[in-house]
Amino acid sequence: MKPSKDAPSSKIRLRKHLNADALVRAVRREFEKIPDPRKGRPQISFADAAMSAFAMFSLKDPSLLAFEKRWSARDHNLHALYHIEKIPADSTMREILDEVSPYVFRPAFGEIFSRLQRGKALAQMTVLDGHYILALDGTGYFSSEKVFSDACLRKTSATGKTTYSLQMMGAALVHPDHKAVIPFPPEVIRREDGDTKNDCERNAAGRCIENLRTDHPHIKLIVTEDALSPNAPHIETLKRFDCRFVLGVKPGDHAFLFEKADEAIAEGRAVEFWHAAEDNPETLHYFRFINDLPLNKSHPDLRVNLLEYWQVTPKGLLRFSWVTDILIRRENAVTLMRIGRARWRIENETFNTLKNQGYHLEHNYGLGRKHLSAVFVTLMMLAFCVDQSLQLCCPLFQAVWRKLQTKRDLWERIRAMFWDFRLESIRMLYEALLYGYKRLTPIIAYNTS
Repeated sequence: MKPSKDAPSSKIRLRKHLNADALVRAVRREFEKIPDPRKGRPQISFADAAMSAFAMFSLKDPSLLAFEKRWSARDHNLHALYHIEKIPADSTMREILDEVSPYVFRPAFGEIFSRLQRGKALAQMTVLDGHYILALDGTGYFSSEKVFSDACLRKTSATGKTTYSLQMMGAALVHPDHKAVIPFPPEVIRREDGDTKNDCERNAAGRCIENLRTDHPHIKLIVTEDALSPNAPHIETLKRFDCRFVLGVKPGDHAFLFEKADEAIAEGRAVEFWHAAEDNPETLHYFRFINDLPLNKSHPDLRVNLLEYWQVTPKGLLRFSWVTDILIRRENAVTLMRIGRARWRIENETFNTLKNQGYHLEHNYGLGRKHLSAVFVTLMMLAFCVDQSLQLCCPLFQAVWRKLQTKRDLWERIRAMFWDFRLESIRMLYEALLYGYKRLTPIIAYNTS
């Protein structure tokens, strides 16, 4: 492939440690540090098997079979772009990855996060004196009435039909002003060996916070979650691991809290005000907040601050409410509201993207006997983390995305280029998509033997 004569020379300067090739190389180096669980000298290294799975999710291949067809025709590009020395067959990849815990890939996420921090790319993601907004939420990624493994959660209906499923607790840094999210390793919700009861989101959230704090003990976090989260044990967990919080609440689920709020309003302890945004005068924002309320009747000593918010538009009225451990004032009420509403980005920008924009989250790449499904979903999230990092701070990736307009078109064109041309770097691939390239007449490779 040669650049088109009409194509301008590249004027986009890439950041040394925060471009696609640099991030993929960093992932490869982290994989090489993981001990191989097998004995002897296997033909396929563990790093090659893990990198092949990462490449499959990076290229958005819909199945292991599709990926196998790709490398059989274009193994040079997998060598050049993903640094894979020997590419495993699909069965070999499954066998190797099934033996390791998904936790072994946490350092790769940490390396990407460190690069973003060192490069000041995450400064734009902070609020309230340098805090990051951490959104937590659970989602399912596998469900079947016929296919299952020992790790699957099990639910039996009244008719006796059993559904097998796997879920995960997702965690991502989000911001009201940015579509990009920075995901952390997911916490898989599954049955462990010997368990007779299903795992649950509450337990997974606790593990997620504890593991995140182990990896990142010093970053300042404000956790935002849905209305299922504000319970005493979970809030105590957040406090124990030095996390502030803005958690959704609903009157129907927290009747005691809102009863005490009504009493405080009658006593004149509530603060109420209107706020009109200059960029949208047709929308009005009404706030009411009360500090120092008991969370519930069972835990009167656990005090929280309640923020209520109404959005008034010509189309109707929306109401939201949150509890927080941050003292609410007029000066920070709008910011706290935006933090609470940013929670939806883990649903739309994370789970919806993974399920509907090319990542195939709900496709069964393999359950395995031990850890395979958890490893696959972790590596998919790692590929997503690299993509989101590029979306946040790589001008070349941003320019290609703007040109092609949608993520689906972007992934489709990347796969087509990967199939049709001999590439030397991800940068070459992106620049060809951005600036164009000379389309040569194909040279037919006749078999003259």
